[in-house]
Amino acid sequence: MKPSYILICIALVLAACTPATASPTPESTPDVVTEIPQATPTPVSMSQLGVPEDALKGVTIQVWHPWFDVEASLFEKLVDEFNQENEWGIKVVPSAQINYSNLYENVTTSLPTPDHPDLVIALPEQALAWDEEGVVADLMPYVNDPKYGIDANDFPIIFWTQDQSGQRRVAIPAQRTARFLIWNETWAQSLGFDAPPQTPEDFQQQACRAHDIMKTDATPANDTKGGWLVDTSWQTAFSWLLAFDGGVLEQNDYRFLTPNNIATFRFLRELSEKGCAWQVSGDMDRYTAFANQEALFATASLEELNDQTRAFSETGNRDKWTVIPFPGKSQPALITYGSSYVILKSDDEQQLASWLFIRWLLDPERDAHMVEANHLFPLRTSTMDLLADYEKSHPQWAEAVKLIPDTTIQPQLASWRLVKVMIGDGFTQMYQKNLPSGQVAVVLAQMEAISRDISK
Repeated sequence: MKPSYILICIALVLAACTPATASPTPESTPDVVTEIPQATPTPVSMSQLGVPEDALKGVTIQVWHPWFDVEASLFEKLVDEFNQENEWGIKVVPSAQINYSNLYENVTTSLPTPDHPDLVIALPEQALAWDEEGVVADLMPYVNDPKYGIDANDFPIIFWTQDQSGQRRVAIPAQRTARFLIWNETWAQSLGFDAPPQTPEDFQQQACRAHDIMKTDATPANDTKGGWLVDTSWQTAFSWLLAFDGGVLEQNDYRFLTPNNIATFRFLRELSEKGCAWQVSGDMDRYTAFANQEALFATASLEELNDQTRAFSETGNRDKWTVIPFPGKSQPALITYGSSYVILKSDDEQQLASWLFIRWLLDPERDAHMVEANHLFPLRTSTMDLLADYEKSHPQWAEAVKLIPDTTIQPQLASWRLVKVMIGDGFTQMYQKNLPSGQVAVVLAQMEAISRDISK
């Protein structure tokens, strides 16, 4: 082997034994600056309401509400929770006014004085009456505020619409309910009907079939029963008017004496004349009557469904029953209504503190808690995610919630607070006097005259 070849081999062996990267000595290590990534701060939304956050500290707001007993206790418990945990140090002082009528009178009396409340839980028509006096704060800036606002898209549009007055928002939903027909599905199937009525004619057929069955059994005492258990509340009367494509308004004026309204009342009176509709008397309980198969149809508000369920349990009746809208000529009718949060004008700090309390109450978790306590509609769509167990244990309530998109609202007029009472009174009078179906126009003419008089 040649010497040069040996030297080349030795060089190759030494190269293979040398580490690929030699560790540099400290003297030869260059200075390396390592940059630590900095987290990008989340932009903090700035409020456009002009109230520094520290200005809210120690603000006290007076809240007047219409509730008593269980509802009042629940609300006061929520107030205590807010007072203890809210980050601004706001203090809420609740005051029960017993019912909506007392609340309206007391608030109205207090308006010229410094002792009026900051926040009121009232009916939308009451809020509109106060708004006409110029004492209601517009909530649009609060709803849309970048920092303190609320997602309007999380509320069913029909709930959100009720408190809108032109470009102003005079209130925001606090509670929403509806009055339904309730239908004994099990009994209807035994009578040959496999679906709820879709039209007034279907309703009459089912009601009269149930009445006819009563006349053929061995119990003479129930011969006048079986069909629709009449209810004369304003919600029921108004729903039937809408079901016949009638109503109470013509543009912005009250109008009752119309062909469709006459057809509505005539239809309902003829049901009674045929024995297919009847009323409870004396100490008879409506819930028990329906649970005892003495009526195929009755009416109930959302908050009454638990009482009706209890009546079925107490009578041992395992029939399946459900809620349905009022069957209509062209579409079904169902009215949603309920109370709203109203902020009365004061200084900026009081108004913002009131708004923050409202927003806190409308949090989905608290909304769900309210549903479980008062059995009304959830106010926010996202609340349903928290009510899966409640939905399973309250099937009629769950069916009612499905009907929310089909509901409509009452007239957005301050005078409605008086007119709705008149409608209920007129409807009741029509039944108490057993007015012949051919004379129902007389009642409607009286309603129109009275409504126009009290709305001036």
